[in-house]
Amino acid sequence: MKPDILERINGARAAKRRVALVRFLESHEQALVVEGETVSGSLGGDALAEVETALRQDRSRAVVLAAGRAFIQIFNPPLRLAIIGAVHISQALVEMAKLAGYEVTVIDPRGAFATSERFPGTHLDSDWPDEAMERFDPDRRSAIVALTHDPKLDDPALDVALRSEAFYIAALGSRRTHAGRRERLAALGHGEDRIARIHGPAGLDIGAVSPAEIAISVMAEMTAELRRSRA
Repeated sequence: MKPDILERINGARAAKRRVALVRFLESHEQALVVEGETVSGSLGGDALAEVETALRQDRSRAVVLAAGRAFIQIFNPPLRLAIIGAVHISQALVEMAKLAGYEVTVIDPRGAFATSERFPGTHLDSDWPDEAMERFDPDRRSAIVALTHDPKLDDPALDVALRSEAFYIAALGSRRTHAGRRERLAALGHGEDRIARIHGPAGLDIGAVSPAEIAISVMAEMTAELRRSRA
């Protein structure tokens, strides 16, 4: 890989921008696409369409283009998950998400809960959720799950999440609890369409009871949303 292309790839990933490198197998030419814009080399319309598909599906692929055979290599930023609340469900969900390739941040200002002993090797943020979420800066490759059952902690995080392009937003609680949550978020200026993005109660309805089972249901629903958005 050419040094200038490598530098551009690293810069784009740091800026959380989607990147694809197209390598033509016969001519050995290369073209770099960042967020749908060709920033190095040249590509035809058929190539750009294939690049957009590969970026959306988050999958590198070999293709046959009008200009010849090529390999589209994806360098997307990592998937990220912000969990609000360092609770028992979070402990299981953190490990599952890491196995699925997510960078995980646990946000909880309660020092007794958010400890390295309970969450080894996990980034912990002890600031108030709205401040921590602003710093987390969710994008289209981000998921946010609120698990505290405490409106003082969950609502500020959801407020920031709803103003973002996060592909998955969820909150734990009964339907009655979620109805109250919807009212509070509406009072913060969120419309019905935006509030409807929240999966509440969080997780697929699989009859989960234990913290680990609930984490499985959340991880399954999050995966379904991720793949649906990339179909």
